[in-house]
Amino acid sequence: MKLLLFLVVFSTLLNCSHTQNCAKTPCHRNAKCEKYNGNEACYCNMGFSGNGITVCEDDNECEIFAQTCGENANCTNTEGSYYCMCVPGFRSSSNEEKFITNDGTFCIDIDECSESLVCGDHAVCENVNGGYNCSCKEGYHTSTGKSQFTPNDGTYCQENVNANCHLDNVCITANINKTLTKIRPIKEPMALLQEVYRNSVTDLSPTDIITYIDILAESSSLLGYMNNTLSTNDTLSNSTLTEFVKTVNNFVQRDTFVVWDKLSVNHRRTHLTKLMHTVEQATLGISQSFQKTTQFDTNSTDIALKVFFFDSYNMKHIHPHMNMDGDYINILPKRKAAYDSNGNVAVAFLYYKSIGRLFSSSDNFSSKPQNHNNSEEEEKVISSVISVSMSSNPPTLYELEKITFTLSHQKTTDRYRSLCAFWDYSPDTMNGSWSSEGCELTYSNETHTSCHCNHLTHFAILMSSGSSILFCSIIAGLLHYFFLAAFAWMCIEGIYLYLIVAGVIYNKGFLHKNFYIFGYLSPAVVVGFSAALGYRYYGTTKVCWLSTENNFIWSFIGPACLIILVNLLAFGVIIYKVFRHTAGLKPEVSCLENIRSCARGALALLFLLGTTWIFGVLHVVHPSVVTAYLFTISNAFQGMFIFLFLCVLSRKIQEEYCRLFKNVPCCFGCLK
Repeated sequence: MKLLLFLVVFSTLLNCSHTQNCAKTPCHRNAKCEKYNGNEACYCNMGFSGNGITVCEDDNECEIFAQTCGENANCTNTEGSYYCMCVPGFRSSSNEEKFITNDGTFCIDIDECSESLVCGDHAVCENVNGGYNCSCKEGYHTSTGKSQFTPNDGTYCQENVNANCHLDNVCITANINKTLTKIRPIKEPMALLQEVYRNSVTDLSPTDIITYIDILAESSSLLGYMNNTLSTNDTLSNSTLTEFVKTVNNFVQRDTFVVWDKLSVNHRRTHLTKLMHTVEQATLGISQSFQKTTQFDTNSTDIALKVFFFDSYNMKHIHPHMNMDGDYINILPKRKAAYDSNGNVAVAFLYYKSIGRLFSSSDNFSSKPQNHNNSEEEEKVISSVISVSMSSNPPTLYELEKITFTLSHQKTTDRYRSLCAFWDYSPDTMNGSWSSEGCELTYSNETHTSCHCNHLTHFAILMSSGSSILFCSIIAGLLHYFFLAAFAWMCIEGIYLYLIVAGVIYNKGFLHKNFYIFGYLSPAVVVGFSAALGYRYYGTTKVCWLSTENNFIWSFIGPACLIILVNLLAFGVIIYKVFRHTAGLKPEVSCLENIRSCARGALALLFLLGTTWIFGVLHVVHPSVVTAYLFTISNAFQGMFIFLFLCVLSRKIQEEYCRLFKNVPCCFGCLK
């Protein structure tokens, strides 16, 4: 070091060595006048270089000389000098924070392990050069899954838990209470979420997932309340939502699926439902704390969030929607002539990229025949799960008309049937199942499906697998044909009765031939056109019949209504002519008796001509329990009613029975 100072001084003297009169030529402010070998001149001060008169620049000792401060130290240049500081994990031999090495000071390692409990409870400390490492004692593991740690990052040691703890409610409750004890003192939403994130970032067990989901569920109501209480601007709400999404991502990312699969299907679905319900309630609660009109979105690897907050003045200009990885969802509110003068609306969209597989009872979408006695075979999610929640104040300010969404298929459905569905669950028990009630498929191909629903919840596209789809479609097509054929023959019966009653002369052979063509060929034409235009709508996941989506059911109801209308006209004409004819032939019979006779025939004709199917049309247009029972009873016993009115109660038939059985002693008496 003395050699270093000598060289600096010598360099300064060389740079400044010249003869001058200091009185005539003043020295630089960083120089002084000195005599050297009898000559008077200006010399730069130590730590500066230059001619001493006009220039005296600072020397950067930290760059000029390597290892100025020695090992494990950092050099800082100052004007005219420098100082050294030891790097973290080391201290100076003189115990001074700043030092210069010319006095022999150097840096030595600090033994952090000499302090008691530096690593916390249940951990062992190991000193290393410039730092230290902590490791958990036997029977304990780190909260982050690391083998070694330092307490500075919030990692701590926790007791190992039984791998089958998720089957033991006592064990789970103990873990939840233990963790709640640690986080209950936390009063700020950000700090609470950061604590849960640190503890769930890696190496989760089934017990950990159940524990932290229950903790989030217990804390969700507090997040919005705490955020509203503490928030002074929208920045805090944005930060809270970002941290919340990042924390939830720990539980829904693909890396955790192996852990989720260790739970039974029922347990898995219950806790997934609780997680989604918690996320929905928390995000909506935090969103309501915004102070001004906001559109905010944040995402992680497997979850994304988009929030809209606006007041009534901006309602006409904001259209809540979300577009993520080709998946799209949009809210269509009810149109109003005028909006309330005050109030606000919060809308939260959530996108779960991969969570749908966890709701499926089977992970393999095989094309091989399945056991279709198990209804869960139909519940195979082939898309992301996307949800929307909404809150308005007052509630009538922003009312939903419908939601439209388009989701891409994670598996192509060229051999399967796609279905619009939502997760229907009870917030009390968190038990749920997929349902299509209130949802309608508007378009579907091999890669995408579009739907619209009249309610809010979590939406997805399901796939019905197995070879029975083709079989069910064939059955639906055959039913379509045979029912139309039955209606065609009912129409033929009405026309035939009209011709008889009206007394029209016709060629029986020609007419009967055309009757057969109309009765069997016209239904085939209708079914052929229908199948060509919408073969996908033959068969549903519940029944082998025509789908009501896109009004495809009208390919049956339309022809049926036309035939019913024709038969009703024929029915009116027939009853009128029969009544007039009977009254003319038997003037002695009272009018009341004629009416009774015609009523019996009319009642029989109602069943014979298929007019009772009008109850089915009414049920499709306006479903109700009454129309369902009327349709079922009147048509289930159609054949029996025809037999009763036209056979059993017919006098001519009764006479024929008597003639047939008149020689049979046991039967003649009862028929007489």
